[in-house]
Amino acid sequence: MRLIVPALVIAVAGVAPPALAQGEEGAVPVERAPYHLTLFTNDYVTLRKSDIPPQRSSGYHTHSRDTVSVNLEPADMVNQDLGSSQVTPSARAARGRAQFAAYSKQPPRSHQATNVGTTPFYNISFEFNAPKPHGFTPSTRQEVPAYAPIMDNERVRGWRLVLEPGRSAAAITQQAPGLRVVVSGGEIVESVPGQPERAMFLRAGEFYWQDPRVTRAVRNRGTTRVELVEFELK
Repeated sequence: MRLIVPALVIAVAGVAPPALAQGEEGAVPVERAPYHLTLFTNDYVTLRKSDIPPQRSSGYHTHSRDTVSVNLEPADMVNQDLGSSQVTPSARAARGRAQFAAYSKQPPRSHQATNVGTTPFYNISFEFNAPKPHGFTPSTRQEVPAYAPIMDNERVRGWRLVLEPGRSAAAITQQAPGLRVVVSGGEIVESVPGQPERAMFLRAGEFYWQDPRVTRAVRNRGTTRVELVEFELK
C-alpha cells in the first residue's frame, strides 16, 4: 500500500520551493539519487558529490552505510523522511562543515533533501564499503597544532588545516589511509623527506586519496587562504 499525503509547500525568504510530496515514488539507493554522482571508489570507501541546484530536490533515496560528508557551498536545505509528513526547518549548510553519520547502527534512512535557497548545495561525501573498521590506527597530529581536530569516532579521525598566505604546517606522518578534501583552494608546496619540494594548485571541491606512512609538511605559497580537511580511516 502506498501512503499518499498532500504536498507541503515551504516559503523561505519569500521564495517558494518545489512542493515536497512524500510517498509518490519509492526511495532509490543513494548512488542512484538525482544530483548525486559517484566519483571514486577503492577497497575502503566510495566517494560521491551531491550538487543540488536551488529549488531542486534529491528525490527519495536510502542511506545504509556509515558516511562522512563535507559541505563546500553554503545552502539552505530542508529534509523529509519517506513515510513522514514532517519537513525539517530550513538549515544553513555552512562551508567546510564536516559530519559523520553512523547509518550502519540504525535502520536504513530514506529521505529527500530539497534546496530551498538561492545558492547550490555542494557536498562531498564518502561511504565506508565495509560494515566494520579495518583496524587501522590513525595518527593524532597533536605535535602540529595547525591541524585542528574535527572528528574522532569508531570509523575515522579528521582534522582541519587552514593556512593563510605564507604560513606553514610542520611535518606530520600519516599512519592510516585516508582522504584530503579541498574546502578553499590555492597554491601550496608539500615537502616530503628525501624528495624535491612539490608545488600544487588546489581547487575547491577537489579530493585526494592519501596513502599511509607518508611524512609531509605543507606551506601556502600563494596569495589566498587555503583550507583543507583530512581524514584517516580506522
